[in-house]
Amino acid sequence: MRFGSLLLLAAAAISAPALAADEDAILAEIDARAAETSDVSRQIWEWAEVGYLENKSSGLLQKKLKDAGFSVKAGVADIPTAFVAEYGSGGPVIAVLAEFDALPGINQDAVATRSPIKGKHASHACGHNLFGAGSMSAAIAIAKWLKESGTQGRIRLYGTPAEEGGSGKVYMVRAGLFDDVDIALHWHAADQNSAAARTTLANRSAKFRFSGVSAHAAGAPEKARSALDGVEAFNNMINLMREHVPQDSRIHYVITKGGVAPNVVPDFAEVFYYVRHPQADGVDAIWKRVEEAARGAAMGTGTTVEWEVIHGNNPLLVNETLAKMMDKKLRKVGGVTYDAKEQKFAEGIYASLDKPGLKLGSEDEIQPYSKSLGYGSTDVGDVSYATPTVGLRTAAWVPGTSAHSWQSSAVSGMSIGHKGVQVAAKTLTLAAIELYTNPQLREDARKEFETARGANYKYKSLLGDRKPPLDYRK
Repeated sequence: MRFGSLLLLAAAAISAPALAADEDAILAEIDARAAETSDVSRQIWEWAEVGYLENKSSGLLQKKLKDAGFSVKAGVADIPTAFVAEYGSGGPVIAVLAEFDALPGINQDAVATRSPIKGKHASHACGHNLFGAGSMSAAIAIAKWLKESGTQGRIRLYGTPAEEGGSGKVYMVRAGLFDDVDIALHWHAADQNSAAARTTLANRSAKFRFSGVSAHAAGAPEKARSALDGVEAFNNMINLMREHVPQDSRIHYVITKGGVAPNVVPDFAEVFYYVRHPQADGVDAIWKRVEEAARGAAMGTGTTVEWEVIHGNNPLLVNETLAKMMDKKLRKVGGVTYDAKEQKFAEGIYASLDKPGLKLGSEDEIQPYSKSLGYGSTDVGDVSYATPTVGLRTAAWVPGTSAHSWQSSAVSGMSIGHKGVQVAAKTLTLAAIELYTNPQLREDARKEFETARGANYKYKSLLGDRKPPLDYRK
């Protein structure tokens, strides 16, 4: 049972004043471990390992959790870098998600001016080094609280690889790893502090591979059929299609292979596509048209085409019962305050931003609660259809900073980012304590979750039944 009598008795045994004292003490311990947490975050930032190749990053988090008394099961869901770490006994089961993959194609040192690191081909421009370290810190703090308070329940940290285009969590959901979870918690680095109920776009990606016939581009062009022509014709057709898709859709691509020498007609070319829409069935509808365009481009250029779906995420199912609770906890913790050195760094970053929107100084504020549509995508969406899920964002980046930028990478590697980690770890810890001790909140969240999914809901993965693409970043 999710809400057994033992849990109700345990919750009733904790008085409000005692709980408040426990919260203050556990937050102080999170602060006491700040240097260690920052070291973990910085080490993962330096490694900058991309999706499904995060061996050292995953290993470091596993070691820290084992040292803190967690049992760890590695290699889950047929993914070498995925793991589940657990502490405690009985129920409820509260999950904390942890990411740690970097982004390829962008690189930046932890300085306030554009400064790539020579020979480095990836960076934490989405702050997943911070995400992993902050979730680790929260899980350790929650485990300590469970032990010292004598509360029945389990804290479970999910090490989730390849969020950036690899959908690591989808395979973990598909493997049933969230089936007994009562509530899942997550967070993300951002340029502001917010626990708003913000949903995301569903998305699907694939690599479209065109094959043709090589020949000398000047001496025998009539004998050739250019695979690159197939890619370019495909791209032109998709760009024309943009006028005729729903307003909130997003389609983007990059040519990953297009030939080597201009005088050799390429017999192979590849383009990597993303399609996004607020609903999963919207992605499906657009995707059918994308596939038809690929077939048409191949037919028109005398080439052939095949494609491999790489990843697919459902939209995030928000839970306002939990989001409003998380908002209260974030307001108790407060935002980020810069010291003099950090202020100077932030001013340098801020000066490099184009139309930053948020003012410098808003990092210590909590943004108003609201419910909205976000235009990003995340595999947390699939988790949110498996169990009630709630998250927050913290000002780990300078206000106005965009994700996937050199500025976000720079700040993710220094103390401003680390302060955002502390806000997240504290807020997640307070939220977990509330969930363990408030069975009515858990019940209300479950009811909202079941209503939002619908009575006849059946989970469907947008990436089908494919195995994890462990080589998609190689």
